Amino acid sequence: MRTTYNKFPEVNVQGYDHHAWQGWSSIHSVLNTRVSGSAKTVLIVDCYPGVRLDELEQQLITTLDTALVLNIESARRDEQALHDLLARNLTDDRVFGVLSCHHLDEFFDGDKLDQLRQQIDAVSEGLVVVYGSGAALAHPGDVLVYADLPRWEIQQRMRHDGLGNWGAENQDEDILRRYKRAFFIEWRVFDKHKTPLLKRADYLLDTTVENSPAMVSGDALRAGLQQTTQQPFRVAPFFDPGVWGGQWMKQRFDLDPSAPNYAWCFDCVPEENSLLLRFGNVRIEIPSQDLVLTCPRPLLGEKVHARFGAEFPIRFDFLDTIGGQNLSFQVHPLTEYIQQQFGMHYTQDESYYILEAEPDAVVYLGTKTGIAPQDMLDDLRAAGRGEKTFDDERFVNQIPAHKHDHFLIPAGTVHCSGAGTMVLEISATPYIFTFKLWDWGRLGLDGLPRPVHLDHGQQVIDWQRDTQWVHDNLVNRIEPIAEGEGWREERTGMHEREFIETRRHWFTAPVTHHTHGGVNVLNLVEGAQAVVESPSGAFAPFVVNYAETFIIPAAVGEYRISPFGKGIGQQLATIKAWVRG
Repeated sequence: MRTTYNKFPEVNVQGYDHHAWQGWSSIHSVLNTRVSGSAKTVLIVDCYPGVRLDELEQQLITTLDTALVLNIESARRDEQALHDLLARNLTDDRVFGVLSCHHLDEFFDGDKLDQLRQQIDAVSEGLVVVYGSGAALAHPGDVLVYADLPRWEIQQRMRHDGLGNWGAENQDEDILRRYKRAFFIEWRVFDKHKTPLLKRADYLLDTTVENSPAMVSGDALRAGLQQTTQQPFRVAPFFDPGVWGGQWMKQRFDLDPSAPNYAWCFDCVPEENSLLLRFGNVRIEIPSQDLVLTCPRPLLGEKVHARFGAEFPIRFDFLDTIGGQNLSFQVHPLTEYIQQQFGMHYTQDESYYILEAEPDAVVYLGTKTGIAPQDMLDDLRAAGRGEKTFDDERFVNQIPAHKHDHFLIPAGTVHCSGAGTMVLEISATPYIFTFKLWDWGRLGLDGLPRPVHLDHGQQVIDWQRDTQWVHDNLVNRIEPIAEGEGWREERTGMHEREFIETRRHWFTAPVTHHTHGGVNVLNLVEGAQAVVESPSGAFAPFVVNYAETFIIPAAVGEYRISPFGKGIGQQLATIKAWVRG
């Protein structure tokens, strides 16, 4: 049975229907009108790394009547100088680097930047255009355009278009290394650079779809972001195949039937997902991280913002192994280890909520009571050398998994989902920090051995999480909390070491919720459809379908979830997560 799962959810921005434009011709017309005149005007087109500068040059820059055109990247440090500057952050590892605290101006030659500024100052009249990643470093701009790009699109360009990293001619380098450089360095530095620009930009240019740009005025963009923090919304999910991927999402979410499988769906990972804003007839796609960067307080709430800064700390994603294979056997780092080794201030605690399971499905969780840690490590190393297969039955608990089970996985616990499960993974957001211990002897989709990090993993495995401890603390810790007419609430986790709290509501009648000043993330885990409403009418009714993840910003306060449409007459259930106070 297919669902009505919405793969392209939009936020309809009110009051700015004519403040966005589609296509290069319309964009040129708007900007040309804005910059025309006899006086000197400096147009800054700053860009997120990965924006196609050749398209920008051919379709926009060369069509303007200019007195001077400068590409800011002519002042960038050369590749070797950048590599020397970033060596500590890049490391030699394929997957893991160290989070960067650099500022963008460090990546430029100060003397060359001064020369560009002098060239700008020397023009007495006419239009000066400065474009490229970091263009605002040369001049604040009389007119500022920011050309943005979601991280998922950047990854697609890395995979399919041979996109290299900013400042590096590394198009042929391993995709994992290019992603690592972007994750640990580029995106950190450029997010820091673009945040103040988004708050004052005259226009945002959406360059996600090749040769099909869209642009929105800065005032409309900021109004749209502010509106988003006052209502329920969804980010745009994306789906990705994997060596272990399954078939459940393909069938239920009406995905491309020609794809071999779908392993992941990032259903709520604002660092990676897009946010779709509709202004009249124009849809603008931006990184949903822009909302976090520019509106953290109403989105996250005061306490969460104080604790995490402009980071969205809760992640919901899907892992599909129905008709697929086991996930890699893995462990996540302890807090002190991720801080000391990678510069991340919190770790990836998580849980597996089982949406569906085949009859013999299991979750691998914790070590078996009485094993010798060194024996298991020796067995993993021998397996990694190809001498044998890892003896998982000897060392690891295999716990039967059923629909609506909830397995808690605090960092340091060895784990993986077995074949035959559809997992809603609820976790903290440092998702890249997974130490694979064993990957069942598989190659990745790129034909290369998938990286195994046993040296890291052995430093963080908590060997006390054995059979009895796991069953007592991590499997279906269901606790009734409250009930009323047509509904009941249960606490389902998470473990005391994890900062995320989860609650499940079963209901056939309306249920009242409250954000209590912190962001809520929910998924409709049972039933066809529900509607989220404001008791005071503060936002328009928001319809959610089975398996959709949705965000309730902290500023919303009280909200109500009721059966709706195809869900009327059914028993429905939501799982809700928030950051504990």
